[in-house]
Amino acid sequence: MFRRRQFAVLIALSTTLQLAGPAVAETLNSIALTSTPSSKGAMPSTSQMPQFNQFVDDYFAASFKANPNWATSSGIHDYDGQLDTMSKDAIALRIVELKKLVERNKTFDPIRLDSIGSVDQLLISNDAHTQLLELETIQNWKRNPDMYSSQASSDIFSLMKRNFATPEERLKSVISREKLIPELLSNGKKNLENTPKIFTEVAIQQLPGIIDFFQTQVPATFAAVADAQLQKDFAQSNSNVITSLKDYQQFLKNNVLPRSIENFAIGKENYQKKLMYEEMVTESVESLLEKGDIELKRLQKSFMETAKQIDPKKEPHALFASLSSDHPKPDQLIDSVTSVLANLRERSKALVTIPGEANLTVQETPPFMRAITFASMDSPGPLETKATEAFYQVTIPEKDWSATKTEEHMRSFCDKDLINTSVHEAYPGHYVQGLWMRLAPSKTRKLLYSGSNSEGWAHYCEEMMVDEGTPDPKLKLVQLHDALLRAARYMVGIRMHTQGMTMDQAREFFVTEGFQEQANADRETKRGTMDPTYLVYTLGKLQILALRDDYKKAKGAQYSLKDFHDNFLGQGCPPVEIVRAALLSKSPKP
Repeated sequence: MFRRRQFAVLIALSTTLQLAGPAVAETLNSIALTSTPSSKGAMPSTSQMPQFNQFVDDYFAASFKANPNWATSSGIHDYDGQLDTMSKDAIALRIVELKKLVERNKTFDPIRLDSIGSVDQLLISNDAHTQLLELETIQNWKRNPDMYSSQASSDIFSLMKRNFATPEERLKSVISREKLIPELLSNGKKNLENTPKIFTEVAIQQLPGIIDFFQTQVPATFAAVADAQLQKDFAQSNSNVITSLKDYQQFLKNNVLPRSIENFAIGKENYQKKLMYEEMVTESVESLLEKGDIELKRLQKSFMETAKQIDPKKEPHALFASLSSDHPKPDQLIDSVTSVLANLRERSKALVTIPGEANLTVQETPPFMRAITFASMDSPGPLETKATEAFYQVTIPEKDWSATKTEEHMRSFCDKDLINTSVHEAYPGHYVQGLWMRLAPSKTRKLLYSGSNSEGWAHYCEEMMVDEGTPDPKLKLVQLHDALLRAARYMVGIRMHTQGMTMDQAREFFVTEGFQEQANADRETKRGTMDPTYLVYTLGKLQILALRDDYKKAKGAQYSLKDFHDNFLGQGCPPVEIVRAALLSKSPKP
Protein backbone atom coordinates (compact mmCIF):
# COMPACT_ATOMS: atom_id res chain seq x y z
CA MET A 1 0.00 0.00 0.00
CA PHE A 2 2.91 2.33 0.79
CA ARG A 3 4.37 2.18 -2.72
CA ARG A 4 1.06 2.27 -4.60
CA ARG A 5 -0.14 5.34 -2.72
CA GLN A 6 3.15 7.24 -3.13
CA PHE A 7 3.30 6.29 -6.78
CA ALA A 8 -0.20 7.66 -7.37
CA VAL A 9 0.57 10.96 -5.68
CA LEU A 10 3.83 11.51 -7.56
CA ILE A 11 2.45 10.48 -10.93
CA ALA A 12 -0.37 12.99 -10.45
CA LEU A 13 2.18 15.67 -9.68
CA SER A 14 4.26 14.68 -12.67
CA THR A 15 1.31 14.78 -15.05
CA THR A 16 0.55 18.32 -13.95
CA LEU A 17 4.15 19.47 -14.16
CA GLN A 18 4.57 18.15 -17.69
CA LEU A 19 2.47 21.11 -18.77
CA ALA A 20 4.81 23.56 -17.10
CA GLY A 21 8.37 22.30 -17.07
CA PRO A 22 9.90 19.14 -18.55
CA ALA A 23 12.92 19.11 -16.22
CA VAL A 24 10.78 19.01 -13.10
CA ALA A 25 8.29 16.62 -14.66
CA GLU A 26 11.05 14.15 -15.59
CA THR A 27 12.44 14.27 -12.08
CA LEU A 28 9.06 13.58 -10.53
CA ASN A 29 8.45 10.73 -12.95
CA SER A 30 11.73 9.22 -11.83
CA ILE A 31 10.85 9.67 -8.17
CA ALA A 32 7.52 8.01 -8.79
CA LEU A 33 9.32 5.03 -10.33
CA THR A 34 11.60 4.88 -7.30
CA SER A 35 8.53 4.31 -5.16
CA THR A 36 7.20 1.35 -7.14
CA PRO A 37 8.41 -2.23 -7.11
CA SER A 38 10.56 -3.24 -10.07
CA SER A 39 9.26 -5.86 -12.45
CA LYS A 40 11.22 -8.44 -10.45
CA GLY A 41 9.72 -7.26 -7.19
CA ALA A 42 12.93 -5.68 -5.85
CA MET A 43 14.78 -2.41 -6.11
CA PRO A 44 18.02 -2.43 -8.14
CA SER A 45 20.98 -3.49 -6.03
CA THR A 46 23.47 -0.87 -7.29
CA SER A 47 22.95 2.29 -5.29
CA GLN A 48 24.19 5.72 -6.38
CA MET A 49 23.70 7.20 -2.92
CA PRO A 50 27.43 7.58 -2.11
CA GLN A 51 28.00 9.51 -5.35
CA PHE A 52 24.83 11.52 -4.83
CA ASN A 53 25.84 12.42 -1.28
CA GLN A 54 29.13 13.75 -2.66
CA PHE A 55 27.19 15.77 -5.23
CA VAL A 56 25.03 17.23 -2.46
CA ASP A 57 28.16 18.31 -0.60
CA ASP A 58 29.59 19.85 -3.77
CA TYR A 59 26.32 21.60 -4.59
CA PHE A 60 26.09 23.32 -1.23
CA ALA A 61 29.82 24.10 -1.13
CA ALA A 62 29.39 25.93 -4.45
CA SER A 63 26.28 27.67 -3.12
CA PHE A 64 28.05 28.80 0.04
CA LYS A 65 31.02 30.10 -1.95
CA ALA A 66 28.63 32.07 -4.17
CA ASN A 67 26.66 33.34 -1.15
CA PRO A 68 28.97 33.41 1.89
CA ASN A 69 26.35 35.06 4.08
CA TRP A 70 24.01 32.11 3.56
CA ALA A 71 26.83 29.88 4.80
CA THR A 72 27.27 32.01 7.92
CA SER A 73 23.53 32.07 8.59
CA SER A 74 23.29 28.30 8.04
CA GLY A 75 25.99 27.59 10.60
CA ILE A 76 28.92 26.98 8.22
CA HIS A 77 31.75 29.36 9.13
CA ASP A 78 34.35 28.60 6.48
CA TYR A 79 33.24 31.64 4.49
CA ASP A 80 32.79 34.23 7.26
CA GLY A 81 35.45 36.54 5.83
CA GLN A 82 34.06 36.44 2.30
CA LEU A 83 31.35 38.50 0.61
CA ASP A 84 29.56 38.26 -2.73
CA THR A 85 30.35 41.55 -4.47
CA MET A 86 27.80 40.80 -7.24
CA SER A 87 30.03 41.73 -10.15
CA LYS A 88 28.72 40.96 -13.63
CA ASP A 89 31.59 38.53 -14.19
CA ALA A 90 30.82 36.66 -10.96
CA ILE A 91 27.14 36.45 -11.87
CA ALA A 92 28.00 35.10 -15.34
CA LEU A 93 30.28 32.46 -13.80
CA ARG A 94 27.59 31.48 -11.32
CA ILE A 95 25.10 30.94 -14.14
CA VAL A 96 27.55 28.63 -15.91
CA GLU A 97 28.25 26.80 -12.64
CA LEU A 98 24.55 26.28 -11.89
CA LYS A 99 23.90 24.87 -15.35
CA LYS A 100 26.74 22.38 -14.90
CA LEU A 101 25.34 21.36 -11.52
CA VAL A 102 21.90 20.87 -13.06
CA GLU A 103 23.38 18.55 -15.68
CA ARG A 104 25.37 16.66 -13.07
CA ASN A 105 22.22 16.21 -10.99
CA LYS A 106 20.54 14.59 -13.98
CA THR A 107 23.18 11.85 -14.11
CA PHE A 108 21.69 10.22 -11.02
CA ASP A 109 18.99 7.64 -11.63
CA PRO A 110 16.28 8.12 -8.99
CA ILE A 111 15.67 4.37 -9.04
CA ARG A 112 19.18 3.95 -7.67
CA LEU A 113 18.67 6.48 -4.87
CA ASP A 114 16.86 5.87 -1.61
CA SER A 115 13.50 7.50 -0.91
CA ILE A 116 15.08 10.55 0.75
CA GLY A 117 17.71 10.97 -1.95
CA SER A 118 15.25 10.81 -4.83
CA VAL A 119 13.21 13.66 -3.35
CA ASP A 120 16.36 15.61 -2.50
CA GLN A 121 17.36 15.33 -6.14
CA LEU A 122 14.15 17.11 -7.09
CA LEU A 123 14.60 19.77 -4.40
CA ILE A 124 18.11 20.57 -5.62
CA SER A 125 16.92 20.72 -9.21
CA ASN A 126 14.20 23.17 -8.24
CA ASP A 127 16.62 25.26 -6.17
CA ALA A 128 19.08 25.54 -9.08
CA HIS A 129 16.30 26.47 -11.51
CA THR A 130 15.01 29.08 -9.05
CA GLN A 131 18.44 30.70 -8.95
CA LEU A 132 18.79 30.58 -12.74
CA LEU A 133 15.37 32.16 -13.19
CA GLU A 134 16.45 35.00 -10.91
CA LEU A 135 19.93 35.53 -12.36
CA GLU A 136 19.09 35.12 -16.05
CA THR A 137 15.51 36.30 -16.43
CA ILE A 138 14.06 38.32 -13.54
CA GLN A 139 17.47 39.87 -12.79
CA ASN A 140 16.79 41.77 -9.60
CA TRP A 141 20.52 42.38 -9.46
CA LYS A 142 19.85 44.87 -12.26
CA ARG A 143 16.55 46.15 -10.89
CA ASN A 144 16.72 46.41 -7.10
CA PRO A 145 19.20 48.86 -5.52
CA ASP A 146 18.22 47.72 -2.02
CA MET A 147 19.86 44.37 -2.74
CA TYR A 148 23.27 46.02 -2.46
CA SER A 149 22.85 48.28 0.55
CA SER A 150 20.79 45.78 2.54
CA GLN A 151 23.26 43.01 1.73
CA ALA A 152 26.02 45.20 3.16
CA SER A 153 24.28 45.35 6.52
CA SER A 154 22.93 41.80 6.42
CA ASP A 155 26.38 40.32 5.80
CA ILE A 156 27.77 42.14 8.84
CA PHE A 157 24.71 41.55 11.06
CA SER A 158 25.05 37.79 10.61
CA LEU A 159 28.53 38.03 12.17
CA MET A 160 27.30 40.15 15.08
CA LYS A 161 24.11 38.55 16.29
CA ARG A 162 25.38 35.15 17.46
CA ASN A 163 28.44 34.20 19.51
CA PHE A 164 29.59 31.31 17.33
CA ALA A 165 33.20 32.49 17.78
CA THR A 166 35.07 34.90 20.03
CA PRO A 167 34.43 38.62 19.50
CA GLU A 168 38.00 38.94 18.22
CA GLU A 169 37.51 36.24 15.59
CA ARG A 170 34.18 37.63 14.49
CA LEU A 171 35.61 41.15 14.30
CA LYS A 172 38.32 39.84 11.97
CA SER A 173 35.58 38.49 9.71
CA VAL A 174 33.68 41.79 9.94
CA ILE A 175 36.79 43.70 8.82
CA SER A 176 37.35 41.25 5.97
CA ARG A 177 33.78 41.65 4.74
CA GLU A 178 33.73 45.40 5.27
CA LYS A 179 36.76 45.77 3.02
CA LEU A 180 34.65 44.29 0.19
CA ILE A 181 31.50 46.37 0.76
CA PRO A 182 32.73 49.43 -1.24
CA GLU A 183 33.27 47.08 -4.21
CA LEU A 184 29.76 45.65 -3.70
CA LEU A 185 28.21 49.12 -3.77
CA SER A 186 30.34 50.12 -6.74
CA ASN A 187 29.06 47.09 -8.64
CA GLY A 188 25.54 48.11 -7.72
CA LYS A 189 26.10 51.42 -9.46
CA LYS A 190 27.35 49.61 -12.55
CA ASN A 191 24.65 46.95 -12.62
CA LEU A 192 21.46 48.95 -12.02
CA GLU A 193 19.25 49.61 -15.02
CA ASN A 194 15.50 49.86 -15.60
CA THR A 195 15.05 50.19 -11.87
CA PRO A 196 11.43 50.30 -10.69
CA LYS A 197 10.78 53.57 -8.89
CA ILE A 198 9.35 51.85 -5.82
CA PHE A 199 12.50 49.73 -5.48
CA THR A 200 14.63 52.88 -5.54
CA GLU A 201 12.37 54.60 -3.02
CA VAL A 202 12.54 51.65 -0.61
CA ALA A 203 16.33 51.54 -0.88
CA ILE A 204 16.53 55.27 -0.13
CA GLN A 205 14.08 54.86 2.75
CA GLN A 206 16.18 52.12 4.34
CA LEU A 207 19.62 53.68 3.85
CA PRO A 208 19.56 56.09 6.82
CA GLY A 209 18.93 53.16 9.16
CA ILE A 210 21.67 51.13 7.47
CA ILE A 211 24.15 53.99 7.78
CA ASP A 212 23.24 54.43 11.43
CA PHE A 213 23.74 50.68 11.89
CA PHE A 214 27.38 51.02 10.85
CA GLN A 215 27.86 54.25 12.77
CA THR A 216 26.50 53.00 16.08
CA GLN A 217 25.53 49.31 16.36
CA VAL A 218 28.53 47.67 14.73
CA PRO A 219 31.12 49.63 16.77
CA ALA A 220 29.14 49.07 19.98
CA THR A 221 29.03 45.31 19.40
CA PHE A 222 32.82 45.04 19.27
CA ALA A 223 33.77 47.87 21.65
CA ALA A 224 35.10 45.41 24.24
CA VAL A 225 37.67 43.86 21.89
CA ALA A 226 41.02 44.82 23.42
CA ASP A 227 43.28 44.22 20.43
CA ALA A 228 44.41 47.73 19.44
CA GLN A 229 45.44 46.77 15.91
CA LEU A 230 42.10 45.09 15.27
CA GLN A 231 40.28 48.17 16.48
CA LYS A 232 42.42 50.37 14.25
CA ASP A 233 41.76 48.17 11.21
CA PHE A 234 38.05 48.08 12.04
CA ALA A 235 37.83 51.87 12.42
CA GLN A 236 39.29 52.24 8.92
CA SER A 237 37.14 49.58 7.23
CA ASN A 238 33.97 50.77 8.99
CA SER A 239 34.66 54.39 8.05
CA ASN A 240 35.11 53.36 4.42
CA VAL A 241 31.80 51.50 4.49
CA ILE A 242 29.96 54.54 5.87
CA THR A 243 31.51 56.77 3.23
CA SER A 244 30.56 54.30 0.48
CA LEU A 245 26.99 54.00 1.76
CA LYS A 246 26.56 57.77 1.84
CA ASP A 247 27.93 57.98 -1.67
CA TYR A 248 25.56 55.19 -2.77
CA GLN A 249 22.67 57.04 -1.13
CA GLN A 250 23.42 60.17 -3.13
CA PHE A 251 23.83 58.10 -6.29
CA LEU A 252 20.36 56.63 -5.84
CA LYS A 253 18.81 60.04 -5.16
CA ASN A 254 20.55 61.94 -7.92
CA ASN A 255 21.13 59.34 -10.61
CA VAL A 256 18.87 56.30 -10.22
CA LEU A 257 15.65 57.86 -8.93
CA PRO A 258 15.25 60.35 -11.83
CA ARG A 259 15.58 57.51 -14.37
CA SER A 260 13.59 54.89 -12.47
CA ILE A 261 10.59 53.37 -14.20
CA GLU A 262 7.06 52.66 -12.99
CA ASN A 263 6.82 48.98 -13.95
CA PHE A 264 7.90 46.54 -11.24
CA ALA A 265 5.93 43.43 -12.31
CA ILE A 266 7.79 40.22 -13.16
CA GLY A 267 5.04 39.08 -15.55
CA LYS A 268 2.77 36.05 -15.70
CA GLU A 269 5.27 33.62 -17.21
CA ASN A 270 7.93 34.34 -14.59
CA TYR A 271 5.32 34.25 -11.85
CA GLN A 272 4.18 30.77 -12.86
CA LYS A 273 7.78 29.57 -13.06
CA LYS A 274 8.55 30.89 -9.58
CA LEU A 275 5.57 29.01 -8.18
CA MET A 276 6.57 25.86 -10.02
CA TYR A 277 10.20 25.80 -8.90
CA GLU A 278 9.75 27.21 -5.39
CA GLU A 279 6.40 25.70 -4.35
CA MET A 280 5.71 22.88 -6.85
CA VAL A 281 2.46 24.66 -7.72
CA THR A 282 1.43 24.66 -11.39
CA GLU A 283 -2.15 25.89 -11.23
CA SER A 284 -2.88 28.85 -13.46
CA VAL A 285 -2.99 32.25 -11.80
CA GLU A 286 -6.65 32.44 -12.77
CA SER A 287 -7.41 29.25 -10.84
CA LEU A 288 -5.35 30.46 -7.89
CA LEU A 289 -7.24 33.74 -7.84
CA GLU A 290 -10.57 31.92 -7.73
CA LYS A 291 -9.46 29.97 -4.67
CA GLY A 292 -8.03 33.08 -3.06
CA ASP A 293 -11.26 34.98 -3.58
CA ILE A 294 -13.24 32.15 -1.95
CA GLU A 295 -10.95 32.22 1.09
CA LEU A 296 -11.06 36.02 1.29
CA LYS A 297 -14.85 36.03 1.30
CA ARG A 298 -14.96 33.24 3.91
CA LEU A 299 -12.70 35.26 6.20
CA GLN A 300 -14.66 38.48 5.68
CA LYS A 301 -17.91 36.72 6.56
CA SER A 302 -16.40 35.09 9.65
CA PHE A 303 -14.93 38.45 10.73
CA MET A 304 -18.34 40.10 10.57
CA GLU A 305 -20.04 37.22 12.41
CA THR A 306 -17.41 37.14 15.15
CA ALA A 307 -17.64 40.90 15.64
CA LYS A 308 -21.41 40.62 16.05
CA GLN A 309 -20.88 37.85 18.60
CA ILE A 310 -18.73 40.23 20.65
CA ASP A 311 -21.04 43.23 20.40
CA PRO A 312 -24.10 43.01 18.13
CA LYS A 313 -24.77 46.73 18.51
CA LYS A 314 -21.37 47.91 17.29
CA GLU A 315 -20.27 48.20 13.67
CA PRO A 316 -17.62 45.45 13.12
CA HIS A 317 -14.84 47.73 11.86
CA ALA A 318 -15.40 50.18 14.68
CA LEU A 319 -15.34 47.31 17.15
CA PHE A 320 -12.03 46.07 15.80
CA ALA A 321 -10.62 49.59 15.89
CA SER A 322 -11.47 49.79 19.58
CA LEU A 323 -9.77 46.44 20.22
CA SER A 324 -6.67 47.34 18.21
CA SER A 325 -6.28 50.63 20.06
CA ASP A 326 -5.42 48.63 23.19
CA HIS A 327 -1.71 48.20 22.54
CA PRO A 328 1.58 48.81 24.35
CA LYS A 329 3.58 51.98 23.88
CA PRO A 330 6.46 51.68 21.40
CA ASP A 331 9.08 51.55 24.17
CA GLN A 332 7.14 48.73 25.86
CA LEU A 333 6.76 46.56 22.77
CA ILE A 334 9.68 44.20 23.29
CA ASP A 335 8.77 43.50 26.92
CA SER A 336 5.12 43.01 25.96
CA VAL A 337 5.97 40.47 23.27
CA THR A 338 8.32 38.62 25.62
CA SER A 339 5.61 38.35 28.26
CA VAL A 340 3.31 36.16 26.13
CA LEU A 341 5.87 33.54 25.09
CA ALA A 342 5.99 31.32 28.18
CA ASN A 343 2.25 30.65 28.13
CA LEU A 344 2.25 29.92 24.39
CA ARG A 345 5.11 27.47 24.80
CA GLU A 346 3.19 25.51 27.44
CA ARG A 347 0.03 25.47 25.35
CA SER A 348 1.95 24.31 22.29
CA LYS A 349 3.44 21.28 24.04
CA ALA A 350 0.08 19.50 23.94
CA LEU A 351 -0.16 20.04 20.18
CA VAL A 352 3.36 19.47 18.87
CA THR A 353 6.66 18.15 20.17
CA ILE A 354 9.09 21.00 20.86
CA PRO A 355 12.65 19.72 20.45
CA GLY A 356 15.18 21.22 22.86
CA GLU A 357 15.04 24.00 25.40
CA ALA A 358 13.77 27.53 24.87
CA ASN A 359 16.52 29.80 23.54
CA LEU A 360 14.56 32.72 22.16
CA THR A 361 15.14 36.47 22.51
CA VAL A 362 12.87 39.32 21.40
CA GLN A 363 14.69 42.24 19.78
CA GLU A 364 14.21 45.14 17.36
CA THR A 365 14.03 44.45 13.64
CA PRO A 366 17.42 45.21 12.03
CA PRO A 367 17.50 48.38 9.92
CA PHE A 368 17.71 46.66 6.53
CA MET A 369 14.31 45.00 7.10
CA ARG A 370 12.22 47.74 8.71
CA ALA A 371 10.64 49.21 5.60
CA ILE A 372 8.83 46.03 4.60
CA THR A 373 8.27 43.94 7.75
CA PHE A 374 6.76 44.42 11.20
CA ALA A 375 7.68 41.06 12.78
CA SER A 376 9.94 38.14 11.85
CA MET A 377 11.83 35.15 13.24
CA ASP A 378 15.58 34.71 12.86
CA SER A 379 16.30 31.10 13.83
CA PRO A 380 19.82 29.70 14.11
CA GLY A 381 21.12 27.96 11.03
CA PRO A 382 20.21 24.28 10.87
CA LEU A 383 23.91 23.38 10.79
CA GLU A 384 24.92 25.77 13.59
CA THR A 385 26.45 23.92 16.54
CA LYS A 386 27.74 26.67 18.82
CA ALA A 387 25.34 29.61 18.78
CA THR A 388 21.79 28.31 18.77
CA GLU A 389 19.88 31.32 20.06
CA ALA A 390 16.93 32.56 18.00
CA PHE A 391 15.69 36.12 17.62
CA TYR A 392 12.06 37.17 17.41
CA GLN A 393 12.25 40.59 15.74
CA VAL A 394 9.61 43.33 15.97
CA THR A 395 9.67 46.70 14.25
CA ILE A 396 9.63 49.73 16.54
CA PRO A 397 8.19 52.94 15.01
CA GLU A 398 10.86 55.22 13.54
CA LYS A 399 11.57 58.41 15.47
CA ASP A 400 10.58 60.66 12.56
CA TRP A 401 7.15 59.07 12.05
CA SER A 402 4.05 61.17 12.61
CA ALA A 403 1.81 60.39 15.55
CA THR A 404 -0.83 59.05 13.15
CA LYS A 405 1.57 56.68 11.39
CA THR A 406 2.98 55.48 14.70
CA GLU A 407 -0.51 54.75 16.03
CA GLU A 408 -1.50 52.87 12.86
CA HIS A 409 1.68 50.81 13.07
CA MET A 410 1.21 49.95 16.74
CA ARG A 411 -2.34 48.75 16.13
CA SER A 412 -0.69 45.67 14.59
CA PHE A 413 0.60 44.93 18.08
CA CYS A 414 -2.62 45.22 20.04
CA ASP A 415 -2.79 42.96 23.08
CA LYS A 416 -4.62 40.11 21.30
CA ASP A 417 -2.38 40.48 18.25
CA LEU A 418 0.69 40.06 20.42
CA ILE A 419 -0.62 36.54 21.03
CA ASN A 420 -1.51 35.77 17.42
CA THR A 421 1.72 37.17 16.00
CA SER A 422 3.72 35.25 18.60
CA VAL A 423 1.91 32.04 17.63
CA HIS A 424 3.05 32.70 14.06
CA GLU A 425 6.63 33.69 14.81
CA ALA A 426 7.40 31.57 17.87
CA TYR A 427 5.10 28.90 19.39
CA PRO A 428 4.21 26.71 17.60
CA GLY A 429 5.10 28.57 14.39
CA HIS A 430 8.47 29.51 12.91
CA TYR A 431 10.61 28.98 15.99
CA VAL A 432 9.33 25.46 16.60
CA GLN A 433 9.66 24.58 12.91
CA GLY A 434 13.23 25.91 13.03
CA LEU A 435 13.99 23.49 15.85
CA TRP A 436 12.57 20.63 13.79
CA MET A 437 14.62 21.70 10.76
CA ARG A 438 17.76 20.82 12.71
CA LEU A 439 16.42 17.24 12.85
CA ALA A 440 15.45 17.03 9.17
CA PRO A 441 16.29 13.71 7.46
CA SER A 442 19.04 15.01 5.15
CA LYS A 443 21.42 17.88 4.56
CA THR A 444 19.26 19.04 1.65
CA ARG A 445 16.12 19.03 3.80
CA LYS A 446 17.95 21.04 6.46
CA LEU A 447 19.14 23.73 4.06
CA LEU A 448 16.36 24.12 1.47
CA TYR A 449 12.85 25.18 2.36
CA SER A 450 9.60 26.13 0.69
CA GLY A 451 7.78 29.35 1.53
CA SER A 452 4.37 27.70 1.29
CA ASN A 453 5.50 25.14 3.87
CA SER A 454 7.30 27.57 6.21
CA GLU A 455 4.88 30.49 6.06
CA GLY A 456 1.95 28.18 5.50
CA TRP A 457 2.78 26.32 8.73
CA ALA A 458 3.10 29.50 10.78
CA HIS A 459 -0.14 30.90 9.37
CA TYR A 460 -1.95 27.58 9.81
CA CYS A 461 -0.87 27.61 13.46
CA GLU A 462 -2.72 30.88 14.07
CA GLU A 463 -6.07 29.38 13.11
CA MET A 464 -5.30 26.02 14.70
CA MET A 465 -4.36 27.54 18.07
CA VAL A 466 -7.58 29.54 18.22
CA ASP A 467 -9.62 26.46 17.32
CA GLU A 468 -7.84 24.30 19.91
CA GLY A 469 -7.84 26.88 22.72
CA THR A 470 -10.40 28.25 25.14
CA PRO A 471 -13.05 30.12 23.10
CA ASP A 472 -12.13 33.80 22.94
CA PRO A 473 -14.05 35.73 20.28
CA LYS A 474 -11.77 38.77 20.63
CA LEU A 475 -8.69 36.66 19.88
CA LYS A 476 -10.61 35.02 17.04
CA LEU A 477 -11.42 38.44 15.58
CA VAL A 478 -7.76 39.45 15.65
CA GLN A 479 -6.73 36.12 14.11
CA LEU A 480 -9.24 36.66 11.32
CA HIS A 481 -7.94 40.18 10.76
CA ASP A 482 -4.42 38.82 10.36
CA ALA A 483 -5.72 36.09 8.05
CA LEU A 484 -7.40 38.77 5.94
CA LEU A 485 -4.04 40.49 5.60
CA ARG A 486 -2.51 37.25 4.25
CA ALA A 487 -5.46 36.66 1.92
CA ALA A 488 -5.10 40.20 0.60
CA ARG A 489 -1.40 39.55 -0.01
CA TYR A 490 -2.41 36.45 -1.96
CA MET A 491 -4.69 38.43 -4.25
CA VAL A 492 -2.53 41.54 -4.55
CA GLY A 493 0.69 39.67 -5.31
CA ILE A 494 -0.85 37.81 -8.22
CA ARG A 495 -2.69 40.82 -9.59
CA MET A 496 0.20 43.28 -9.32
CA HIS A 497 2.62 40.97 -11.09
CA THR A 498 0.36 39.30 -13.66
CA GLN A 499 -2.70 41.52 -14.21
CA GLY A 500 -1.49 45.11 -14.04
CA MET A 501 -2.84 46.08 -10.62
CA THR A 502 -1.30 49.41 -9.61
CA MET A 503 0.16 50.24 -6.22
CA ASP A 504 -2.72 52.60 -5.49
CA GLN A 505 -5.19 49.85 -6.30
CA ALA A 506 -3.25 47.45 -4.10
CA ARG A 507 -3.28 49.86 -1.14
CA GLU A 508 -7.01 50.31 -1.57
CA PHE A 509 -7.49 46.53 -1.71
CA PHE A 510 -5.63 46.04 1.57
CA VAL A 511 -7.83 48.68 3.22
CA THR A 512 -11.24 47.82 1.79
CA GLU A 513 -10.96 44.03 1.30
CA GLY A 514 -8.26 43.17 3.85
CA PHE A 515 -9.57 45.56 6.55
CA GLN A 516 -6.05 46.97 7.15
CA GLU A 517 -4.82 50.29 8.49
CA GLN A 518 -3.41 52.67 5.87
CA ALA A 519 0.16 52.46 7.23
CA ASN A 520 0.12 48.68 6.99
CA ALA A 521 -1.49 48.80 3.55
CA ASP A 522 1.36 51.00 2.35
CA ARG A 523 4.05 48.71 3.79
CA GLU A 524 2.36 45.57 2.45
CA THR A 525 2.02 47.07 -1.01
CA LYS A 526 5.70 47.99 -1.07
CA ARG A 527 6.59 44.48 0.00
CA GLY A 528 4.41 42.97 -2.70
CA THR A 529 6.28 44.78 -5.46
CA MET A 530 9.50 43.04 -4.33
CA ASP A 531 8.03 39.78 -3.00
CA PRO A 532 5.72 38.64 -5.81
CA THR A 533 4.83 35.28 -4.29
CA TYR A 534 3.87 36.38 -0.80
CA LEU A 535 0.69 34.46 -1.47
CA VAL A 536 2.56 31.54 0.20
CA TYR A 537 0.98 32.23 3.60
CA THR A 538 -2.59 31.57 2.51
CA LEU A 539 -1.58 29.09 -0.19
CA GLY A 540 0.35 26.97 2.30
CA LYS A 541 -2.30 27.20 5.01
CA LEU A 542 -4.95 25.89 2.63
CA GLN A 543 -2.66 23.06 1.50
CA ILE A 544 -1.92 22.04 5.10
CA LEU A 545 -5.59 22.10 6.10
CA ALA A 546 -6.45 19.89 3.12
CA LEU A 547 -3.61 17.51 3.97
CA ARG A 548 -4.73 17.34 7.60
CA ASP A 549 -8.24 16.36 6.53
CA ASP A 550 -6.92 13.60 4.27
CA TYR A 551 -4.46 12.40 6.91
CA LYS A 552 -7.24 12.21 9.47
CA LYS A 553 -9.37 10.11 7.13
CA ALA A 554 -6.46 7.81 6.35
CA LYS A 555 -5.49 7.27 9.99
CA GLY A 556 -9.02 6.75 11.23
CA ALA A 557 -9.15 5.94 14.94
CA GLN A 558 -5.35 6.22 15.14
CA TYR A 559 -5.40 9.94 14.25
CA SER A 560 -4.17 12.57 16.65
CA LEU A 561 -3.48 16.22 15.94
CA LYS A 562 -0.09 16.12 17.65
CA ASP A 563 0.88 13.08 15.59
CA PHE A 564 -0.03 14.94 12.40
CA HIS A 565 1.99 17.99 13.41
CA ASP A 566 5.04 15.93 14.39
CA ASN A 567 4.95 13.95 11.16
CA PHE A 568 4.48 17.12 9.12
CA LEU A 569 7.45 18.89 10.71
CA GLY A 570 9.57 15.76 10.61
CA GLN A 571 9.77 15.98 6.82
CA GLY A 572 11.83 19.18 6.91
CA CYS A 573 10.35 22.07 4.97
CA PRO A 574 9.86 20.96 1.33
CA PRO A 575 6.80 21.93 -0.74
CA VAL A 576 3.64 20.63 0.91
CA GLU A 577 2.99 18.21 -1.94
CA ILE A 578 6.18 16.37 -0.99
CA VAL A 579 4.99 16.17 2.63
CA ARG A 580 1.59 14.98 1.41
CA ALA A 581 3.18 12.10 -0.50
CA ALA A 582 5.23 11.07 2.52
CA LEU A 583 2.46 11.30 5.12
CA LEU A 584 -0.27 9.61 3.13
CA SER A 585 2.11 6.86 2.07
CA LYS A 586 2.65 5.98 5.72
CA SER A 587 -1.04 5.83 6.49
CA PRO A 588 -2.84 2.50 6.78
CA LYS A 589 -5.51 1.62 4.26
CA PRO A 590 -8.75 3.44 5.13
